[in-house]
This record gives sequence, structure tokens and C-alpha cells, in this order.
Amino acid sequence: MSALEAHLVCLGLVALDFAVRAWRIQWIMRGLRVTLRLRDAFVLNAFGDAANALTPLRLGGEPARLAGLLRTKVRMTPALVGITLEAVASRLVLLAVAAWLIWQYAPAWWSTAGPGLQAAAQSAWPWVVVVLLVGVTIWWYTRRVLSPTTKRLRRPLRRVMVYLRRMPRWPLLASLPLSAIAMAARIAILPVLALTLPSLPELGPVIFGSFALLYSQMVLPTPSGAGVVELGFLGGAAGELGQGQGWILVAWRFYTNGVGVVLGVWLAAGIYGWPFLRKLLRGRVAPVIEGADTSPQ
Repeated sequence: MSALEAHLVCLGLVALDFAVRAWRIQWIMRGLRVTLRLRDAFVLNAFGDAANALTPLRLGGEPARLAGLLRTKVRMTPALVGITLEAVASRLVLLAVAAWLIWQYAPAWWSTAGPGLQAAAQSAWPWVVVVLLVGVTIWWYTRRVLSPTTKRLRRPLRRVMVYLRRMPRWPLLASLPLSAIAMAARIAILPVLALTLPSLPELGPVIFGSFALLYSQMVLPTPSGAGVVELGFLGGAAGELGQGQGWILVAWRFYTNGVGVVLGVWLAAGIYGWPFLRKLLRGRVAPVIEGADTSPQ
């Protein structure tokens, strides 16, 4: 596969990921008797992607997505229920995909990547310690920034149960295959880039490494797993990619994190303005959610 073809396929995978996730939240909100335009679903996903990439442990993703829903005049309680149900569906699919990949590819991946990762960890342990310390500091700051939002998200369970009882099951069932498609699209980006190498690597370890590098970011203390992910990638977590692994790492980071950050920040700046984003970075997030109607529809 040529480099041009690979980049076109990766752009298509990114577009597919955005599309199916927009349909997913749109259908879930429809099940809650809330009309959500596809464009608004796209915007809130872009908010969430940017916040996920820029905060440790992806702590900012759900509040940012909630802000994206509230700007469409959706009431607080159905917005919370919709975001929560979507998160539950995606986590269930994540567990299922992880179990299948471990069963299918983990032994071959470890035999290929294990020695390199062990050697990289032994030689770079001071860097790992520094990254973790920086990550803990960023995590503490992020929690402080998000604490006002967290306090405003507490709502009586009774109101949540009203929406859950009204909701049909088909949106939740439909969200499962959509979550699987979105996950497969993101995982496929790294193998597609690897196909451009002169010497094709074994795809099994590359697929498992792609999954591990993507979703380890959920538990790493730095934004997008910065530092740790790069160390693992260059240490062989993505398989034996040879001399071309440097540009593949850059391209993979752009398609899996960079596109979401650029779109999310650009859309947020256009909707809220740069002054609001500067206030957000200083921890003043109240304007996003104040005034939301929390009564059941």
C-alpha cells in the first residue's frame, strides 16, 4: 500500500469513527424522547475527543460531552442519562473486544514485543518516573478544574429512573454494534499505516499493540498517555516496525488524537469564544452548565 493510499484510508476510518459515534448518541437520545441533530452529535463528540486527549485518564471527556449536549437545550437529566448509557455501552464492548484480542493475539504479541518492552523499561526508568510525577501533577490540577462541574452534575436518582423506565431497549442494543464499529475503526489505523512499510510486519501483534496503546490511555496519568505511549511504541509494543516507526508514530498520533483535538478546540472556540476557553483552563467551568433545566420532560 502506498503512503497516499494509507492516509486516505486513515482519514476514512476517522470519518467512520465520528459518524457511527454521532449516530450512537443520536439514537440513545431519541430513545430518551430527545431530538438531537446529527451536526450537534458530531460537535459534542468533537468536544469529548479534545477533552479526552488533553486531560489525564480522559477525565474531561464526559463533562465536555455533557456541555455539548446542554448547548442544544437538552435538559440536564436526560443529558446525563444519555451520556451515562453511552459510556456503559462502550465499556461493555471494550471489555468484549479486549477479551477476544487477548485470546487471539496476546501470546504472539508478547513473544514479539515483550523483550523490547522489558529492555526499554529497564533503560528508561528515570524517564518513566518523571512522566508519572508530571502526570500526577496534571491529574491533580485537572481534578481541581473539573470539581465545580462534578458538583453540578449531582441529581436525584428518582429523576434519572424516570427516563430509564421510559426508554425502549432498541437504542441500547443498536449502540453495541456501533461501538464495536467505532472501536474497530480506531484500532485499524495503526495496521493500515504499517502496511506502507517495505517489510510488512506480522499483523496480529500490530493489531493487539494498536488496541493496547489506544486504550491504555484510559489509565495513564498523562494526557493521551504522553511519554509512556511513545516509549511503549518505540520499545516494540506495536510490533517490529523497523526504521519507519518514527513517521508511523507521528501519523498514528495525528489520526487518533490530533484530529479530535483540532476539531474540538476549533469548534469550541467558534461556539464559546477564546475568552471562555481561557477561563476553562483556569478552572471556571460553571458557565457551561449553569441554567440547565433539570426537570423531567
